[in-house]
Amino acid sequence: MIKRSLIAAILAATFASQAYAAGEAKNIIFFLGDGMGPTTVTAARIYKYNEEGQLNFEKFERTARIKTYSNDAQTTDSAPSMAAYMTGVKANNEVISMSADTVATPPSADANGNLTVDNCAVNNGTTVATILELAKAKGKSVGAVSTTELTHATPAATFSHICNRNAQYAIAAQLIPGGAGTNLALGSGVDVLMGGGLNQFKPYNATTNPKGRADGRDLLAELVGYTIATTKTQMNAAPNTGKFIGLYSSKGQMEYELDRVTGVGEGATQPSLAEMTSKAIDILSQNSSGYFLMVEGGRIDHALHGTNAKRVMEDTIAFDDAIKAALDKVKLTDPSLANTLIVVTADHDHTMTFNGYVKRGNPILGISTDVNGNPILDKNGMTSTTLVFGNGPNRPATRATLLSAAVTADSYLQESGVRLSSETHGGGDVELFATGAGSKTFKGTMDNTKVFNLMKTAFGF
Repeated sequence: MIKRSLIAAILAATFASQAYAAGEAKNIIFFLGDGMGPTTVTAARIYKYNEEGQLNFEKFERTARIKTYSNDAQTTDSAPSMAAYMTGVKANNEVISMSADTVATPPSADANGNLTVDNCAVNNGTTVATILELAKAKGKSVGAVSTTELTHATPAATFSHICNRNAQYAIAAQLIPGGAGTNLALGSGVDVLMGGGLNQFKPYNATTNPKGRADGRDLLAELVGYTIATTKTQMNAAPNTGKFIGLYSSKGQMEYELDRVTGVGEGATQPSLAEMTSKAIDILSQNSSGYFLMVEGGRIDHALHGTNAKRVMEDTIAFDDAIKAALDKVKLTDPSLANTLIVVTADHDHTMTFNGYVKRGNPILGISTDVNGNPILDKNGMTSTTLVFGNGPNRPATRATLLSAAVTADSYLQESGVRLSSETHGGGDVELFATGAGSKTFKGTMDNTKVFNLMKTAFGF
């Protein structure tokens, strides 16, 4: 006869398993590879680990396919797509975390000629709550980390509400607890903030900060109680307690990973995305109630727009390294710590494509060769690369044969089918990968808005 104590233990284990399956997560880390469509994932895998390898996030046990269209367009921009993940609401292109009826009114220039003046009318749509705001209201710590400007579309969608993503100086003001234009839903403020765009937080100066704030506000001085860092050294020295903001570029985006490691621009003083992620988790995990953290590999998108596949690869690998750093921090393999949900996805695709019957083992950035190792030639006898773009700036009037040394150089721009000044987003579906508490619900083909609902359920909200 089975003892009652054993029955009780079996029932307890069963109920615990069911609770875990239902998605009771103490923490959520949401990773967004901006523009990281399926071709980018495949190419980065081959670039780093060869055809048979796997990126760290490809090892996650749960996968899904995500539809990314916006409220008004088949092909979304980053603002409404990220907002769909964060709010569960489809908005129009360029709109950040607002209702579907919000019109994307363009900002105008300030007194210094910077396109920063917010023209959103008070009756232009309504705000919709973000999961970061919901987590903050439940007593959790919250953070947003990016390699772009902190006020760029993706990080902004976690903590701000605005009718046009380009009004970045108004977005910055929403972060200041008690300040003019603050977002009251943030309460005492976002606990951890990291990215570029220091200029948007400091007053205009014709010499030292020509892209500064025309209103003369020093937002960093208004961030009472925050530890402030502008370099990796300062970040590392900062305590893992209290609130923290790191702004690692004085004039815009952080450097591409390829340039950061070689010290180009401000790269020598900037932390990697993995280092920022680790620091953010160290700070946020001090809260016994848990946390929500968004981490964006934002410059993947910028390299794709520029048709510079090598920087696409390097920034995608840096993004994957940040995911590995998070996994090491939360130790999902330890059942006693399996209380964190990690979600990895993208906001949209791009037009980069993987073409030709190329030999296995051929360098992904190299000249295309067939299975016998011979160059694959076009109808005019010219070589080509495996990765090309549907549109973009590099479409010569007459193609010349391409040489390996040229196409594998750091700044080589892959050829494009349609000539445009900048490559565009693609409208195709993207992938999602999930692991940890509540990850079993992420499966099948779903709208990006459903991801919000699944994360909300995982938190038990």
